[in-house]
Amino acid sequence: MLDHLAPARRRLVLGVVLLLVVATVGVVAVALLGRDPPVTPVAQDDPGPVLLVPGYGGSTAGLEVLAAALRSQGREATVVPPEGTGTGDLRAQARGLDRAARAALDGGATSVDVVGYSAGGVVARLWVDELGGDSVARRVVSLASPQHGTDLAGLASDLAPDSCPVACRQLAPDSDLLRELNAGDETADGPRWVALWTTDDKTVVPPASGSLEGALEMPIQGLCPGLVLAHGDVPRSATVAALLEAVLAGPEPVSPGSDVCAAS
Repeated sequence: MLDHLAPARRRLVLGVVLLLVVATVGVVAVALLGRDPPVTPVAQDDPGPVLLVPGYGGSTAGLEVLAAALRSQGREATVVPPEGTGTGDLRAQARGLDRAARAALDGGATSVDVVGYSAGGVVARLWVDELGGDSVARRVVSLASPQHGTDLAGLASDLAPDSCPVACRQLAPDSDLLRELNAGDETADGPRWVALWTTDDKTVVPPASGSLEGALEMPIQGLCPGLVLAHGDVPRSATVAALLEAVLAGPEPVSPGSDVCAAS
């Protein structure tokens, strides 16, 4: 095909073609290497243990109440100990959750359900998105979590930065961490997602920051209109425990009936 060309021109054409081939192969290789590893969803009809992730500051008292309620319904439930003071890098908290999940798998579990309270819900998403939790978690419940930040953290970051630790700054609405986390699909493939939040929240401001696109959305007062539930009351509420039991049961999470509002 190139026989009619002079030898020098033939070599030039062949060199250009070779460069194009090498460039194309390189682009394809980069694309393949840059792909996220495939997600292998776990079985939805085989519930594993429940891991409860504490919020900012690391207090576990409220979650121990919630864990006890889940245990009374026959679920294995464990509160994940916070990393340090619970005010450090949320990615470090996610690594702590990963260790707890891997320990559950080593103990014979085939999957885990994760309930992240307050900042713990952001930690759960980081674990799923960045540490392979998408192939380990069956359900992920975001419980009164500032998934799009809280104005309180934004004010603290602006007005008193020396009193706003790393996690505080990460929970500001315009933080780099939340921009990255919310830039794509807010509910990664793999687990089933549920977002529970209270309209009475004065810590997660605005309360609808607890919403997650693609999740089963359950503002608690949408189901129980008369219920007054502050941020700190959420994990201690019998109604919330009943809601959790309902969305963690069955082959798919579904919104329960209003009878859960009568829980006391």
